[in-house]
Amino acid sequence: MKRAPKLLLSGNPSAFRRVLLSWYDKHQRALPWRGETDAYRIWVSEIMLQQTRVAVVQQRYGNFLRRFPDLRSLARAPLPRVLAEWSGLGYYRRARNLHAAARILARRGGPIPRTAVALAELPGIGRYTAAAISSIAFGEPRAAVDGNVERVVGRLLGGTMDPWQAAARLLDAERPGDFNQAMMELGATTCLPAKPRCQACPVAKFCGQCGQRLKRMPTRRRKQAKQAYLLLRRGNKILLRQRPASTRLMPGMWELPSAHRTRGTVKMRLRHYITDTDYQVSVFAGQGSIRAQQAGVWQALPTLRHLPLTGLTRKILQRLVPETNL
Repeated sequence: MKRAPKLLLSGNPSAFRRVLLSWYDKHQRALPWRGETDAYRIWVSEIMLQQTRVAVVQQRYGNFLRRFPDLRSLARAPLPRVLAEWSGLGYYRRARNLHAAARILARRGGPIPRTAVALAELPGIGRYTAAAISSIAFGEPRAAVDGNVERVVGRLLGGTMDPWQAAARLLDAERPGDFNQAMMELGATTCLPAKPRCQACPVAKFCGQCGQRLKRMPTRRRKQAKQAYLLLRRGNKILLRQRPASTRLMPGMWELPSAHRTRGTVKMRLRHYITDTDYQVSVFAGQGSIRAQQAGVWQALPTLRHLPLTGLTRKILQRLVPETNL
């Protein structure tokens, strides 16, 4: 029998915890960071997972750690090298903050803080990320509420309580890291935004909205924009330009020069999404405007792997110049 929300939170919701953790132990996805106990590696995974699909992070997580296996190696690395390894993950401020935080800790000569309060003082670590790291790496009994957890809690309790307060009440203090990950896993695989899989939900009997038709939230319409770029090649070199350090979006990153007055062949058309904008991108090969060529630098193909390329540039070069091995 389904329990009313108030019964779920009355006293100690041990039955809910037991069922959820048993399900998680048996059915959790095999992800590279699962079961990890090293605080640095957990930190890297949590930063990468912010606003990025799990499948993309799975592809890049191992490479990043091979290049920067510990806090000291990340702190010593120049920022362009870090951005180069981050290329393709997007939201590059995350990488800048991760690098800045590593250098702060290196200067202090101390380890990664063990509490959410101390972690939240570092650049790029907000309330959720601090709680996730401290609970998973150090066993601090802190609830971590991301979008998935907020949705799960909202449905369990019918939206009757602040999600952070509710998650804290539900938290298993003996296995806080596993519990937080179980709640995230439930939201990511079962308690889905548009079509929740209530039939497969292990905690359906505790849910205040199980089986109910949920109101569909209106989707935000993306802005539409067009962009054109030049792919100019001279032997084993490609013409690239560096975004100004003063620009708001992706400062210091390298990209193909924009096509202003193009004459040549369209080599590719593709769609690219950045935050709330849907870009229709055309890539030309041939002779471009003098202005575009003067603004660029001819970069040898072997060096491209070490440059902080924009995600769009990386995507174009992967398809049109596969020998770059990006």
